[in-house]
Formats: sequence, structure tokens, C-alpha cells
Amino acid sequence: MLALGLAFLRSETLPTGGDVAWSVAAGIAGVIGISALYRGLAVGRMGVVAPVTGVMAATIPVAAGIVLQGVPPPLVLAGIAMAVVAVILVSRVSDEGSGPSGLGLALLSGGAIGAMSICISQLSQGHVFGPLTLIRTTQAVVIVGFVLVTGSAWRVDRRLIPATAGVGVLDMAGNGLFIVAVQTGALAIAAVLSSLYPVVTVILATVFLRERITRSHAVGIALAATAIACIAAGSAG
Repeated sequence: MLALGLAFLRSETLPTGGDVAWSVAAGIAGVIGISALYRGLAVGRMGVVAPVTGVMAATIPVAAGIVLQGVPPPLVLAGIAMAVVAVILVSRVSDEGSGPSGLGLALLSGGAIGAMSICISQLSQGHVFGPLTLIRTTQAVVIVGFVLVTGSAWRVDRRLIPATAGVGVLDMAGNGLFIVAVQTGALAIAAVLSSLYPVVTVILATVFLRERITRSHAVGIALAATAIACIAAGSAG
């Protein structure tokens, strides 16, 4: 609803047939990716699921961007490599448990999220919130269909509705900004920079939840900052 309202405010023209197809594909890939991630974190080992998903979600669109748009400057490539290492380090968690690793779900999640990024990069210039409305609608239809077929529980505790709505708005804002990023720059750069979101999560957890930053997290944060500086300098050059 919010995305549709913003599309009207921006006076976006109606999406083309191609935009509709890419938006639906992005919506399906996105809902598969995030569902597989949550399931993997629930039944698998976080120390496996989180970094594998993060790296695949970054490297797949980076590879596609290089194929479709050419190889970035050397400094940008160095920044991309550092960013991937940063994602691995920051996504690492203490995980000494046994049982299923969740690797299969992590591969599915990372592949689907990477595919979503590639689909988004194919949207027409200037179309942001119209396609985002289609993406969200597609995801809602898939989730409702899954609930109806499987009979899964879906009701949200009333106390959690404001927080859930806030998550939805922030997630939509992130997707919208990513669409703008790939339309104004290179897919490889937008994908790898957006994949650094675990860095923000770790910093916020430290500030608000008083969680301790591990040595690998600290190194990852430093690498992420260096990667951003390299990518920015290389892009400007």
C-alpha cells in the first residue's frame, strides 16, 4: 500500500510488460530467498547459514554485473573482494552445535536473493515504486497461497504488529533504494554494498543490545569501511 501511494506521488508511468514480468520474478525469488533463510536459521547452524547466504547473495549479482556491464576498475574490484570477506567475518556467529548444518537452505536462500537482485536490475529506468508494488503483491500472494495450502499458523501477536509494520516499511525502503542504486550505477557495486547490511546489524546490536563485538566482527567492520572507501574512490575515478 505504501509503495503504491509513493508510485502515485512520483507520478510514475505504468510499468511495461517487461517490468511486470521482472517484478513478478523478483517477488517470487525474494520470498523463496527470505523464507529459506529464516528456515535455515531455525533448523540449521547459524554459523553456516548466515555467511553462506550473505556471500552468495553478494557474489551472484556481482558476477552477473561484470558479465552484463563489464569489469569495474581495479580499485573497485579490490573493494568488492574486501566486502565479500567482510560479509563472511561479520556474519560469523558462535556455533558449536551439532545436527543439520542448513547448507542446502543457505545455498537456496543466497541463490534466490542473488537472483532477485539480478531481476531488479532489469527494470526500466525511473520505475521504482510501481515495480516494488508488484514485487510485494507477488510475495503476499505466494505467502497467502502457502498458508492456505499447508494450513500453517499465520496470526501475529497484536503486541508485535507495530514492530512488524516497522520492519515492513524499513525493508521496503531498502528494496526501493536498491532499485534506485542499480538504475543509477553498476549492479556489481550496488549488490556488494547492500550485502554489507550485517555490519549495520552488528553495530546496532552493540549500541542498543550491548552485545560484545568479537575480534572477527571488528576486523570485518574495518574491512567493510575500507571496501566502501575503495569502491567510492574507484567509482569516482
